[in-house]
Amino acid sequence: MSGRSVPHAHPATAEYEFANPSRLGEQRFGEGLLPEEILTPTLYHGYYVRPRAAQAGEGSRAGASELRLSEGKFQAFLDVSHFTPDEVTVRTVDNLLEVSARHPQRLDRHGFVSREFCRTYVLPADVDPWRVRAALSHDGILNLEAPRGGRHLDTEVNEVYISLLPAPPDPEEEEEEVARVEP
Repeated sequence: MSGRSVPHAHPATAEYEFANPSRLGEQRFGEGLLPEEILTPTLYHGYYVRPRAAQAGEGSRAGASELRLSEGKFQAFLDVSHFTPDEVTVRTVDNLLEVSARHPQRLDRHGFVSREFCRTYVLPADVDPWRVRAALSHDGILNLEAPRGGRHLDTEVNEVYISLLPAPPDPEEEEEEVARVEP
């Protein structure tokens, strides 16, 4: 089905290759490109357009970062398989959940690579940031979850007063005042 040509694909349809641009692989920096990413056509070639080859294999890479909100809990899954557990940190700041990871330059099959990322999720209003829990699976998927349905945390709003500054003096008026004082 991915090899099928779509005749007369209009640029506003899903079959048109620019309607579904390829996305940057979230955690795949430094690994090189897959053959289907290299051979995907990049220009509109007349009336016949093939659907993107990357869409066919998208199911295998889907879920690199996945967010699930249900009645009972907030859940996020993040692929951190390129990092060791001690290179990953998870913290909350107010209603933000921040996951960051970093490893120094090391040798892999293509040469030297160093990786670093930071992903921030906004927690729903009914999630207590102190109840967030993280678990790392054997295959490198970080599971972040927190129960929902708790008390709604009040948002503090600080209204800041805006003071008006006086206008700077006009240079022409100053010259007139100096001229009147001099005689």
